[in-house]
Amino acid sequence: MKRFVLKNGMVVLIKQRPTNSVAIELTVKVGSNYEHDKIRGLSHFLEHMLFEGTNNRSARQIANEIESIGGEINAFTDNERTSYYVVVLHKYFDRALDVISDIIQNPVFDEKIIDKERKVVLDEINLTTDDPKIHQWVLFQKLLYKKHNCRYPVYGTVDAVSGLKRKDFLEFYSKYYVPNNMILSIVGNIDERVLPKIEKAFMLIPKPVRKRKMIIEPKQVKSLSLVEKRKLMHSYIVLGYKSVPRSHPDSFVFDVIRSVLGRGQSSKLFQEIRTKRGLAYSVGAHYEANVDYGWIAIYVGTDKKNLPKIRKIVLEEVQHLKKLSQEDLEDAINFLEGDYLLSNEDNHTMADTMSVWDIMGNLDMVDEYVKNVKEVSQADVKRVVNKYFKHPVFIVIKQI
Repeated sequence: MKRFVLKNGMVVLIKQRPTNSVAIELTVKVGSNYEHDKIRGLSHFLEHMLFEGTNNRSARQIANEIESIGGEINAFTDNERTSYYVVVLHKYFDRALDVISDIIQNPVFDEKIIDKERKVVLDEINLTTDDPKIHQWVLFQKLLYKKHNCRYPVYGTVDAVSGLKRKDFLEFYSKYYVPNNMILSIVGNIDERVLPKIEKAFMLIPKPVRKRKMIIEPKQVKSLSLVEKRKLMHSYIVLGYKSVPRSHPDSFVFDVIRSVLGRGQSSKLFQEIRTKRGLAYSVGAHYEANVDYGWIAIYVGTDKKNLPKIRKIVLEEVQHLKKLSQEDLEDAINFLEGDYLLSNEDNHTMADTMSVWDIMGNLDMVDEYVKNVKEVSQADVKRVVNKYFKHPVFIVIKQI
């Protein structure tokens, strides 16, 4: 893996592999955390618009140029970044580079298309609100955080999205879609000899980029709960805690804890809730670690009559972490090692992993992540549980 910085400030990451494919991911270091109330959802909406036509290609041409050769083109937006990616056979690298550089540099932001796509985005918001498996996380982050922008959903609000104008897109694009705020990550049968092509493809002019002010979120000093009742056949639970950003050394301990509690059918919670008692079908845990915030949570889907039992079991299993056996610790670490290495055999996953760690300011962690996880001890787990797992936030979407 090699890192280059072009004259215009764009970061280029290249990892050569003897594979048939090549993955190109262009990450812009801007997401929903950079928005204010009047433009909530703009990062995500703008991502949609970049596929809706350029000065050189229609929306259909953008998709067809990649899909007609068996490739994949797509994008996603989260709190801190917006990423656009193409995966093709490596012999089509030049075409893929041309397409992704075109959509990034030459969007038209046609007003009629903005109004058309607005309907799609609003429908997406309604769709996610209707889905309790997604909506539970929106409720959780909103209750967990008091100051940080991550308490707002990435897709924004209906009011804000409904009011966005073409000038909002142009201002946001001009401010953040600049080369010195971008990372181009490439993985596959390609090496640094493509750098002149990349420099020629991306002719954007650098501009000063104002960094987002880091937020110091107040500590959780009491437990909180929220119950939302719906006409459903099932109830959904999230129980979680504030944790640490990805740059904090304790983040690796949280990875291990997540693995112990909810890595799959062999996890503690799956065994206690589903295998032994048959109280739920869906059981798991998630750890989210970003630039200046983090959280960890357990989620369960169950019948409402099981809610008190499940809450008790989850809280007990959290406390049992203080007495985690060496065998369970090693199992959790081995899972993380296997999951990380196997998933990153996929070229796009590796390209994304490289982009994420570069945003975090520690690209070396691409290769050192497993080493750091393996250094987590039983004492580390106990210390972290004592320090962070004090005041849970409890969300229930309850069937009526």
